[in-house]
Amino acid sequence: MRTEYLLNQEVERVLSALTPANRLVMRVSLHTGLRVNDALSLKKAELKPQFWITEAKTGKKKRVNLPQSLLSDLKAAGEEHDSQWLFPGRSDPDKHRTRQAVWQDVKRAAKAFRLPQNVGPHSFRKVYAVDLMQRYGDIAKVRRSLNHSDFGTTMIYAMADQQFRAKFAKRRHRA
Repeated sequence: MRTEYLLNQEVERVLSALTPANRLVMRVSLHTGLRVNDALSLKKAELKPQFWITEAKTGKKKRVNLPQSLLSDLKAAGEEHDSQWLFPGRSDPDKHRTRQAVWQDVKRAAKAFRLPQNVGPHSFRKVYAVDLMQRYGDIAKVRRSLNHSDFGTTMIYAMADQQFRAKFAKRRHRA
């Protein structure tokens, strides 16, 4: 089952219920469009306002821009431990935190607020895409930012808010 889009108030609720480290991971995804595994793979030494990563899933290069407030929060979090990873693993600081650990926390937070949609870390990537589409109205720009090869995939992400509203409008009419 695919993860679904979150409304802004739902994003805030889910973020508020996450552990501090996982909240920071999801803020990175929300502000950069990075997949959770790529956010978890960040090393403290890489932290700058702008840097390049190679996406784990696609092998493509991606430029990452971090807002100053997020960069400050990430640097502060990195100073709390000796690991090279920005998000070290709980049991082994020589490895980064697992995407499964973040997934479980996001699922728990969504369940706590009884959200009807299927929520996971990838939901935040969809929120990022919708935000870009609303801000710029340029599907090509959204595609480049998400590093998608296919415009169709980008359209699914960029129009996730409309799909969400249509789906849940149908449920309200049935009740």
